[in-house]
Amino acid sequence: MTKYEQIQKDLLTAPKTWLVTGVAGFIGSNLLEKLLKLNQTVVGLDNFETGHQHNLDEVKTLVTDAQWDRFTFIEGDIRDSKACQQAVQGVDYVLHQAALGSVPRSIADPLTTNAANITGFLNMLDAARQEEVKSFTYAASSSTYGDHPALPKVEENIGNPLSPYAVTKYVNELYAGVYSRTYGFKTIGLRYFNVFGRRQDPNGAYAAVIPKWTAAMINGEDVFINGDGETSRDFCYIDNVVQMNILAATAKDEAKDEVYNVAVGDRTTLNDLFYAIKNALNENGVEANTDPIYRDYRVGDVRHSQADISKAVSKLGYKYEYRIKDGISQAMIWYINALIKE
Repeated sequence: MTKYEQIQKDLLTAPKTWLVTGVAGFIGSNLLEKLLKLNQTVVGLDNFETGHQHNLDEVKTLVTDAQWDRFTFIEGDIRDSKACQQAVQGVDYVLHQAALGSVPRSIADPLTTNAANITGFLNMLDAARQEEVKSFTYAASSSTYGDHPALPKVEENIGNPLSPYAVTKYVNELYAGVYSRTYGFKTIGLRYFNVFGRRQDPNGAYAAVIPKWTAAMINGEDVFINGDGETSRDFCYIDNVVQMNILAATAKDEAKDEVYNVAVGDRTTLNDLFYAIKNALNENGVEANTDPIYRDYRVGDVRHSQADISKAVSKLGYKYEYRIKDGISQAMIWYINALIKE
């Protein structure tokens, strides 16, 4: 039995109360689904700036009525300290996912990104400290590695940030360290590497690459690749991320006051990704005949990214369940059902 399997068994036996911020978003709604299926009590906080009611509605269809009754939703903003204080009351574990993601968004509007990702983070961190929650796990980012050239990325070695978004996520880690040293409040940060999967929004100017390309191929629209297509990423399927959040939340004190990479340790070029999506759609009966259109590199992007996951394996017992091909296969089924149904 893996560490993750054992923890799930323990949680079913002794349910806890969890707060998921950004609960109506892509990652937050997947965390909600998993926790409810484990019969946990969940409080969710979201302001619907990037999250959607339809994500919550979908989760409701995937759990029992009794499980759904364990969910309490608070519509609020992490920039409001009172909303944060309300949300953490009586909570055992906090999974802080709420943020304004996207490098281009942060370049276009650094002030709003700063307010959500730094002020909002600090509000939630301090509210959790005052409530004396058992654990605080927060979404960090691989963007923190910045211009550090070494591959794979090791948690202790970072470079200069390349975007306002990267700055905000690094400041989160700095605040977490200060709260450990000053107040003895230890947290865990999870540096996500290009997460993808069901309920990731394909719409909007700042949509992530996999849902954006998938929607374009399904709809027969153009697919644009920034640069020559040899830029590479360590794409990580959502179920691996859910696992890491639960492992981190329930970790022993000796594993806390740390940041961990959340990935699979692979590198996939944008060219390879394009054809993986195209092939997966064709295999599922969706005719995708689009060829990519190449354009200029995007400002603020790093050329290559790949994670070293040995720390997560050794300290948290992480064992990823999906590599990119398996994740793409799973994700395409959801996107076909969601987008063609529309």
